[in-house]
Amino acid sequence: MTTAYLEGIALRMTAEAGAEALFKGVRSPQARMPFPGAICASINEQVVHGIPSESVVLREGDILSIDFGVRRNGYCGDAALTVPIGTISEEHRKLIDVTREVLEIAIKRVRPGVRWSEVAGKMQRHAESAGFSVVRDFVGHGIGTKMHEDPKVPNFVSDELLADDILLAEGMVLAVEPMINAGGYGVRTLGNGWTVATRDGRYSAHFEHTIAITKGGCDVLTREP
Repeated sequence: MTTAYLEGIALRMTAEAGAEALFKGVRSPQARMPFPGAICASINEQVVHGIPSESVVLREGDILSIDFGVRRNGYCGDAALTVPIGTISEEHRKLIDVTREVLEIAIKRVRPGVRWSEVAGKMQRHAESAGFSVVRDFVGHGIGTKMHEDPKVPNFVSDELLADDILLAEGMVLAVEPMINAGGYGVRTLGNGWTVATRDGRYSAHFEHTIAITKGGCDVLTREP
């Protein structure tokens, strides 16, 4: 199937839910056109912001990252996952599994009173101990009535994070989205001004959930019941 076919499914689901697609029409200073899709459909070495298209056909051995956000009843949700297309290599299977695990590490540890640097450090160590790297150019974010709100939520520890660490508190809602590369963490933006790919051409995986911090831990708002 094409990634445009998946775009059609997303648009129908959005309309049936009485929701608004968050990504469609978003503008970027790097791109000449607004983002045309309701979903980001990023294949193989594409990290994020892949544009759905009738000319992009999924093939055996591909891995596909789908990012999808909507606003419903005034509030936003944002989620992503990476899926294998047919039979994939062991390396790419491991990449998907480890990226999913990195997100689960965050979910298990977020609760009031925890500093985000503690969570991000564990996420980074898990990815790097598997031989992979954490993308530095894109991070998670707060989310609520707008898709992108403060604070920024990195998946790695940096001097910037340590200088302005986030103390998690009840009522915060975060979109946590590790992007993990099979090779180095360097990325580049393609000619369309939107799609971001790994600089070394190695594959990348992406998982995301919208997570509300509650009194006793957290509630994953975008996990299927």
